[in-house]
Amino acid sequence: MQTPVKRLLALGLALTPLPAMAQTIIALPDQTSTIRLSNRDINHVVCAGGEIEDVKFSAEKAIAVERAGSDAWIKFLVKEVDDAGAVTRSYVTVPSEFFITCNGAVYALYAEPSDIPAATVMLQPGTAQRARANEELLGPLVEEERAVSITLSMLQDRIPGSFTAIAPRAARIRLSDLPGATIEERRRIEIEGSSLSASEYLLTAAADATVDERSFLVPALGANIFAVTLDRSVLKAGETARVIVVRRGTVQ
Repeated sequence: MQTPVKRLLALGLALTPLPAMAQTIIALPDQTSTIRLSNRDINHVVCAGGEIEDVKFSAEKAIAVERAGSDAWIKFLVKEVDDAGAVTRSYVTVPSEFFITCNGAVYALYAEPSDIPAATVMLQPGTAQRARANEELLGPLVEEERAVSITLSMLQDRIPGSFTAIAPRAARIRLSDLPGATIEERRRIEIEGSSLSASEYLLTAAADATVDERSFLVPALGANIFAVTLDRSVLKAGETARVIVVRRGTVQ
């Protein structure tokens, strides 16, 4: 059985190796994304975390589309004219619309064919999709179990794609219970659809110390904290511990 790319080649399309700096475009559902695609090379579309169920476009235009699983390939066909051995090529310049169904949502792409390297279009989940995925993941759990699940995902560096990464604060934090120690926010996430958020902090001790989770129940780390986890409670001078703080609501 031919693969989608092989079928494109069977149509007489030359597959040009992607340059090292091929552009990546992010598209979101339920809105029209104006993008530029290569009118010479094969463009790649990827459905993040799911499958591409359908691709609709104008069949009258010089376009070839193949899809398989989470991937689709778009190629604007090149017209060749051989006039007594002199071959001329005409490249598509007229924009086209694509309506791609991914994870049950529709992504509208207004694509402008351009003389650029092949592009990769990442179809990222929207707010409604992330909220639905989080409800499926955390909905069956009671609040304490949700906190455990979120904490483990951060400690194990296996954060679900439906969790939203938020830029951490750059400022260092000092706690009155831990004089000399510094705290830096390493990363922050929000879990849409659950009214929960969490942060991972790095605690660096200035001197030997025994640390207690209650020291982190302070407004500086956010309101409505209901779970704090340390990956170690005894620190020597200069050592660093990871601290996971889970909150109700979002941190300001």
